[in-house]
Amino acid sequence: MTVDKFAALATANAPGQEVRQAAGNVGNLMRGGRIAGHPIDFSHGDVDAFGPTPGAADRFSEALVAGGRQAYTEYRGSADIRSELSEVLAAFTGAPVSADNGTIVTPGTQGALFLAVASLVNAGDKVAIVQPDYFVNRKLVEFVGGYPVPVAMDYLGSSPDSGLDLAQLKDAFKAGARVFLFSNPNNPTGVVYSRREIGEIARLAAAFDVMIIADQLYSRLLYANQNYAHIRAAGLPEDRVITIMGPSKTESLSGYRLGIAFGAPAVIERMEKLQAIVSLRAAGYNQAVLRTWFREPKGWLEERIARHQAIRDDLLGVFRDGSMPTREPQAGSYLFPTLPPLGVGLQDFVRLLRHQADVIVTAGTEFGPCPNNIRLNFSQDHTAAMAAGRRIVEMAHRYRK
Repeated sequence: MTVDKFAALATANAPGQEVRQAAGNVGNLMRGGRIAGHPIDFSHGDVDAFGPTPGAADRFSEALVAGGRQAYTEYRGSADIRSELSEVLAAFTGAPVSADNGTIVTPGTQGALFLAVASLVNAGDKVAIVQPDYFVNRKLVEFVGGYPVPVAMDYLGSSPDSGLDLAQLKDAFKAGARVFLFSNPNNPTGVVYSRREIGEIARLAAAFDVMIIADQLYSRLLYANQNYAHIRAAGLPEDRVITIMGPSKTESLSGYRLGIAFGAPAVIERMEKLQAIVSLRAAGYNQAVLRTWFREPKGWLEERIARHQAIRDDLLGVFRDGSMPTREPQAGSYLFPTLPPLGVGLQDFVRLLRHQADVIVTAGTEFGPCPNNIRLNFSQDHTAAMAAGRRIVEMAHRYRK
């Protein structure tokens, strides 16, 4: 049973892990020669192309000099930093945040997801999960003994809505799911749930006494004229929602491993107790970097969004011209293009891309039953991303059935 439990956590095809894969039999599958180009890794954002928030290294250095009082904070994080964060997060999300009882600093948003799921899901519990959605969600639920109940998202055909099947969500709650875990903006598609959808999710959650875990990691990186509705401000009681955010992606601070969870005080308390035996706390010196979050220089975030939007638009053009249907992301830095029918399997195609065209992508099957998709994080050098996108299209057509 233990062997099976950990086998289900398979990481070979997870984002960032592709570089560990052997070439396997790709030589036997290869059509044509190599396609020359600058190597690019679309499995995660490039923090050289988009550097960390100004001042982050200074805050870390100051904490290091301060020593012990920064190194050993409360398990839920520095009280001073939580106090500062509660104010900016309340203003950002439109609902009060308790610094003392409703906020915890975690080792990355991944750490927050694990703590939240483990604090809310018992063996045998049903959890509603969107397909496609972040690849960790299903794995976490299954690891703690829960049962994912899939809810479809027609992301290609539902603009301006996300395309979430609200009837299926209601059916999942009727079937006994008492937790709904979802990312907004959605990872991997970049779609944002409309205000109408968020309102209906809140209404259904209230009617069926469902707990919400909302991963809002990319909720600051919204493209032009895009509205965003925070589920915690949609009328649900405070004790029914846990929101997870952090500065790792939009702000390129992933190396500091910082996440924030805020909301239901009873759940935050459980998360702290679990964190105390898993990792103790988010790294003490690193926590000081959060003092730069939401305090970037004037115009910094707007410029970052504009640069990402330019890459998004150009890559969309490449894939659409190459007959690869792709939903326009409304936020975040992910594209989820649909491949043409291939004469090789998806995993083989992903390996071929890496070994024949120097392009690393993540297979769509990591995010749900999406055997015809690949995910790209386009937070990259613009010129290199465009060239790599054209190589993907060339490879997709080279390996068509």
